[in-house]
Amino acid sequence: MRTLEEVQATLQIAKLKEEDLQKTIHCLSFGENVSSADYCLMELDDTLCKHIEAGQSLVIRGDKDECAVLCTGDKTYDLKIADTSNLLLFVPGCSTPDQLTNSQDSSQVVHTQIWGFCNSYWELRKRRPKLKKLTKLLMENPYEGPALGGQEENTENRYTMQDLLERIQASEEEIKTHLDTIHACQIDGYWRVLDFDYEMKLLGHVTQLVDSESWSFHKVPLQTSLEELAPLEPKEMIEHCLNCYGKRYIENDKVFYALHEGKVCRGIALMLLQNAVKFNLREFQEVWQQSVPEGMSTRLDQLKSVALVDRMSRPETICLLRVEDLPEDTLERFNHLFTLREKWTEEDITPYIQDLCGEKQTTGALLTKYARSSMQNGIKVFNSRRPVAT
Repeated sequence: MRTLEEVQATLQIAKLKEEDLQKTIHCLSFGENVSSADYCLMELDDTLCKHIEAGQSLVIRGDKDECAVLCTGDKTYDLKIADTSNLLLFVPGCSTPDQLTNSQDSSQVVHTQIWGFCNSYWELRKRRPKLKKLTKLLMENPYEGPALGGQEENTENRYTMQDLLERIQASEEEIKTHLDTIHACQIDGYWRVLDFDYEMKLLGHVTQLVDSESWSFHKVPLQTSLEELAPLEPKEMIEHCLNCYGKRYIENDKVFYALHEGKVCRGIALMLLQNAVKFNLREFQEVWQQSVPEGMSTRLDQLKSVALVDRMSRPETICLLRVEDLPEDTLERFNHLFTLREKWTEEDITPYIQDLCGEKQTTGALLTKYARSSMQNGIKVFNSRRPVAT
């Protein structure tokens, strides 16, 4: 243990003036059996610090074959190890300069023991949640409707919210948002995604009822719909379908739904396209318009991120291409898109890369980094920066 006199002698050798320094001098020493493996450090920004100080928790998620991520209640962060050339010391009870006062008249030595040390720390970077796995898990056992008489329902591969939180690398809020996006619902305590054919069957029942009753699709009465369709499907499923494809509102103490034109038209288009490799665009548009409820208008912009139009082919064609089926990794996504089509207009490619944008990042910035632009017939197009295997 150093004495005050030894400290003062060291200051003289270092040509430092004692009056320029704090009056409190920490004399550090290593405790017994101190190891760098005893502790890990994590760097938190102000938002996460306040999150911890408020008594909230941070959760590390990921399966054994995945890189770990850290989640708050509504955000996801990558965990990256950052090395530092300076040795980081863990000193409990050590006061920082702003916590010290120079009220005492003379210098004093405080002997402090080091509990641990580290040459690296965990650095957090906000990232997009990894949600493709969520859809994949739920698609292992999609809900196809109530079991028919004598049949037993498949009870394998069903997941509660807790199961999903343990396996999906995303915050709870992000998981719930995605469950809503893919039209999942809770059945007997398990989150299930509807089999597409069954979902379209439900939507067909609703739209046919609207047509037969001559209702406005802006004013579909919930109670009457449930009563009319109860012999065909469970009431919970009918209401779930209305929630997926409409907006709930109350008028004169009665619940109504305003069907969303874009969502209904989009769903019916997916049904028409799912079994066709390519569809003649003009013929598709005719069949599509005939298939939607009366009063609704179909438009190609309703199919952004789910269908791709080829204006260069003769005749023009349309095919199914859903953004959720594309790779989550940015580079893999671009490589896949350029194997599908050598050159893309910005209008065509934007719906398929929009979800890759991070905070304050634009699709233009992504295109600049991962694609090369050129002019073709007066139109800017983008192609791969590297040769793409086809």
